[in-house]
Amino acid sequence: MNAFMMNSQMANTYKQQQILTAPPEQLTLLLYNGALRFLNESIQALEAKDLQKSHEANLRVQAIVREFMATLNMDMEISKNWMALYDYVEDCLIQGNIKKDVQLLQNAKDILEEMRNTWYEAMKIASKNKAAVGDGYGV
Repeated sequence: MNAFMMNSQMANTYKQQQILTAPPEQLTLLLYNGALRFLNESIQALEAKDLQKSHEANLRVQAIVREFMATLNMDMEISKNWMALYDYVEDCLIQGNIKKDVQLLQNAKDILEEMRNTWYEAMKIASKNKAAVGDGYGV
């Protein structure tokens, strides 16, 4: 086994371990990052006229977005807003894939980036609040 294959295997093992031990909020962030990575791949492949690669990457993003939609707690008012955003993103992905339209894919990317950044900021705030409660000052 050459060094590249060994490093690749170690990276995959590390990534699997990271996923298995991550708390739910971190998994959500990992999914957003994965969706954005696949969406970038789809856009780049489409620009390079590699339609098959673009299509496959696009389908992976769609699967992640559908997972987000399926896991929303619709009893919460904010979930209705997020569902509307996910619906729009999914439509952009599907239409962008059908029409081979980079701008539609970019629209989806812009929204997913905003959602990911919002999620990350919420994680930071929750972490600070948890630390404040954990140090005895919040009790």
